[in-house]
Amino acid sequence: MSKIEFQQLLESGVHFGHLKRKWNPKMAPYIFMEKNGIHIIDLHKTVIKLDEASAALKQIAKSGRKILFVATKRQVKDVVAEKVKETGMPFVTERWPGGMLTNFPTIRKAIKKMSIIDKMETNGTFGNFSKRERLQISRQRAKLEKNLGSISDLNRLPAAIFVIDIQKEANAVKEAKRLNIPVFAMVDTCCDPTPIDFVIPSNDDASKSVGTVLSVVIEAIQEGLTERRAEKSKDDEEKAAREQAKKASKSAHKAEVAAK
Repeated sequence: MSKIEFQQLLESGVHFGHLKRKWNPKMAPYIFMEKNGIHIIDLHKTVIKLDEASAALKQIAKSGRKILFVATKRQVKDVVAEKVKETGMPFVTERWPGGMLTNFPTIRKAIKKMSIIDKMETNGTFGNFSKRERLQISRQRAKLEKNLGSISDLNRLPAAIFVIDIQKEANAVKEAKRLNIPVFAMVDTCCDPTPIDFVIPSNDDASKSVGTVLSVVIEAIQEGLTERRAEKSKDDEEKAAREQAKKASKSAHKAEVAAK
């Protein structure tokens, strides 16, 4: 897993915090200084925390479990969607559906409704409805796709969530904490880091800053997935070799019995 360079974070503006008057005192350990009324984040601590979070996320991915990314802020949601798609992990970038985690069975029913509509379109059932009904169903399908399409493969609760802007995504954090799901997050100087399990002190407003931090996180997840595939392939090979040896042993035994 490659380590992020201090200079990369600096060039991406990861160190820019909020106005001093908006700060949360609980972020004091991660603040380097104040300049022109703006808090500057200590990037040395960001590097350490980002490495810790990346290592933990890599292990989660390697175990085959899902990490849910949450970022509905307008200026960063496209960056998040683009990068997370590379891993096949679920993400929410439109709107946090209330009860997404705490009422997961209901969310799964809504996702199932999408697949039912899709089946209706392929098996010809859709043609039995009136034009108005077809239009209503199509609109319903489009709305579900917009809000839930990116989590359609999430068959069970995620093993962790990764949040950008914990103030905006407060409901997601609350639901995760209620269910003891670990929370990883980019945390700015105006936020309370207390509820977050893996704090990455960083500028969560700029797309360049978010993109740089996410690149490191995504690379770690990809490594975890690659190692998982390699281990699975090795296990399959060993299983096939054992089966082959077993068959060879049976054949030899049969030949031995026949010779007698």
